[in-house]
Amino acid sequence: TAFVGLSGDATKSASNLAALGPATTFFDGATYLFAFLNVATTNLYSTARARYGEQSDQAESVVRTASRIAMRCGIGLMFFLLAFARPLLALYIGHEVDNTPELLDAAVDYVKIRAFSMPTSLLLGVVQAALLGAKDSVTPLISILYSTIVNVFGDFLLVKQANMGLRGAAIATLLAQWAATAALLGPARQRLVRNHSLGLWKKSKTESTDSVSGRTFLGFAAPVLTLILGKLAAFGFMTHSAAAVPGQPTPLAAHQIILSLFFFVSPFMEVISQTAQTFIPPYLAPAMDHIAKKAKSESNYDPGQDDALQPWLNSAFSVGTSLLKLGFVMATIVATLASLIPAYFGGMLTSDSTVQEAVKPLAKYLWAGAFLTAPVAVSEGVLLARRELKYLALVYVLSTALLPPALIRVKVLGGNVEQVWACFAVFQLFRAAFFSGRIWSGSLFKSFANIFRGGDASGEAKRAGVKAS
Repeated sequence: TAFVGLSGDATKSASNLAALGPATTFFDGATYLFAFLNVATTNLYSTARARYGEQSDQAESVVRTASRIAMRCGIGLMFFLLAFARPLLALYIGHEVDNTPELLDAAVDYVKIRAFSMPTSLLLGVVQAALLGAKDSVTPLISILYSTIVNVFGDFLLVKQANMGLRGAAIATLLAQWAATAALLGPARQRLVRNHSLGLWKKSKTESTDSVSGRTFLGFAAPVLTLILGKLAAFGFMTHSAAAVPGQPTPLAAHQIILSLFFFVSPFMEVISQTAQTFIPPYLAPAMDHIAKKAKSESNYDPGQDDALQPWLNSAFSVGTSLLKLGFVMATIVATLASLIPAYFGGMLTSDSTVQEAVKPLAKYLWAGAFLTAPVAVSEGVLLARRELKYLALVYVLSTALLPPALIRVKVLGGNVEQVWACFAVFQLFRAAFFSGRIWSGSLFKSFANIFRGGDASGEAKRAGVKAS
């Protein structure tokens, strides 16, 4: 975004940023649609490791099945984007296409170039998820480092030096994606599968008959798709509404800058969500196995009365609480640093003084949205680890049903980009309240009850700790 915004004169800067907004949102949305593969991979792989061991056939079959599905979906999505990018982007941008046809042309070129990275992009996601499930965060970090170096040098050479604009940015991102995948696949084959083959094209002969099938994998992942669609609807309607705000291309360029900053800081919190999905299942898997065994042997078995479950459940709850605290600390730091850029240093991202002024009022909404990502992401990770998929889906359905009508109302009334981002801040608050309340409201109510009745809250905590140990 910075290279695109700073390339060319002020007018070209605003038009390039305006085209980059719907192009990246559209492409990232298409990619994010398959993020359920990553969620399912982390959860299933962590659970399989906890139940059967790191070198088990069941754990390895999760990696191979996820890799095959990712490659097939990626190839299909690549051809789909190459064939239908223009009409879909025209529909996505809206009536502004008639006034600025060059905006659509630039956005279509960007999406078609990046479409060639789709197979490796989805494969990279599931392999990273499996490595995180194996509690290996170093290897994915190295691949991200390769990607960052290639992307920065590519943007510098193609966008700034060669003046290729959005095409140069798309090529640089494509090369960065390929570099990250190439850097990751070798170590992943050594770390995750004993025969060093991911079985990308067909099922390996060494896979056992009780391995995870594609149907089982997608059956678990399907409910997660509801969560993904809810997020896509939020960002999609935000960009659509921003594109309809009067005074283009400045409002859409300002929206793109804030959206890019939000996407930049979100991974700092989302990685904590992935951590929850990695470290909580090992506590929950034995608890679920214990419940299954007891239910078979005892017809009137009540898990709520089984004290043997408490060590596992208390440990899982403790991990989630620690991650939430870490999330709040991280969110405070990154949200503050990110919001300072539009508030005081807009010149870092665009040479257009009008756009620099337009992003200043959006800084507070960026801070609110980024900060609230912490409780949303951490709680979501804990609920995914607990496989409370129906509750997650219900909250996303409710929030998705409320946000688009509000954004369409802003569009109809000819509102401004501030109102678009204010709606998003409320959307984040809604999700944060419902997700975190599902996990921690009972503990909070108990703490208040102890205070009002003069109970010893610290004693309760100590007794819980002794129980957990």
